[in-house]
Amino acid sequence: MPTLENRFKSWLTTPPAAPPLGTWLMAAAPATAEALGHVGFDFLVVDMEHVPIDVSDLTHLLRAVNCTAAEPVIRLAWNDQVLVKRVMDAGGRTLMFPFIQTADEARAAVAYTRYPPEGVRGVAAVHRGSAYGQTPDYLKQANDAAAVIVQLETPEAILRLPEIAAVPGVDALFVGPGDLSAAMGFIGNIGHDDVQALIASAAKAAKAAGKPIGIVGPTPEMVQRFIGYGYNYAAVASDLGMMTGRARDWLGTLRGSATPAASGPIASVY
Repeated sequence: MPTLENRFKSWLTTPPAAPPLGTWLMAAAPATAEALGHVGFDFLVVDMEHVPIDVSDLTHLLRAVNCTAAEPVIRLAWNDQVLVKRVMDAGGRTLMFPFIQTADEARAAVAYTRYPPEGVRGVAAVHRGSAYGQTPDYLKQANDAAAVIVQLETPEAILRLPEIAAVPGVDALFVGPGDLSAAMGFIGNIGHDDVQALIASAAKAAKAAGKPIGIVGPTPEMVQRFIGYGYNYAAVASDLGMMTGRARDWLGTLRGSATPAASGPIASVY
C-alpha cells in the first residue's frame, strides 16, 4: 500500500552520519531530474520560484525524481495558501518557503501545510498526494508527513532566526546566500567576508536554537566551507550550472584557452 514516508524529514530529526547533499533543478526537465536522482544526490530541489514551472510541470518532475533514491524538495514561488494546497495535492511533502522575514510569516507557512485543526489546508479525497485516495488514513497522516523549510534571505531575517526557528512546525531553516549578499550590498559575491561572516553566524544561531539549517553553494569547495560552519544539509549548484560549467571547461580545453567565469569573484544565482 502507498505510504507517506518522508525521508528528508527523518534526516532532519535523526541526522545521518554525513550531511545530506542535493542540487537545484533549474532545467524543468524530467529526464534531467531523473538522471541526477540516479547519480546519488540525497535530495533535489524543484525550483518554482525562479523557473517557469507550474503545478502540471511539477507532477512530471516529481514522478521522475520518485523513480530514484533522491528526495524531492519543492521551493515554492511564494508563501501562498492556494499554491501550497495545489503543490501538496500534487504530491509535494517537503516544501521550502522563500523570503520568510518574521515568525508570523513562518506560522502562516506551517498553517498552509496542515489540515484543520492544526492549519487551513483545504481537504480533497482523491489527488496524487494521497496516491489517488489509496493511501490509508491519508487525511490523518498528512500533517505529520509534511516538512516545512523556511528561507532566510536578508540580515533582518537572520537577526530574527531564534524566533522564527521557535515556531511550531518549522522543521528546518535555509539560508539563501544569493539574496543575502544582495541585501547586504554585495550582489553576486557570496564570498565577501561580511557575507561569509553572517552565513557562519546563522549556522551558530540555528545550532543554539536546536534547528537544522541548510544552504546552497556554487562549488564543492564553497559547500565544504558551509558544512564546516555547521550547516546540516547543503545543495551544490544546479543542473544547468553543472552542465554549462562543464561545457565551458571542455570548450576551453578544445580551443586551447580558458573561458571566463560566468560572473563575480564567487557568484551565486540562488
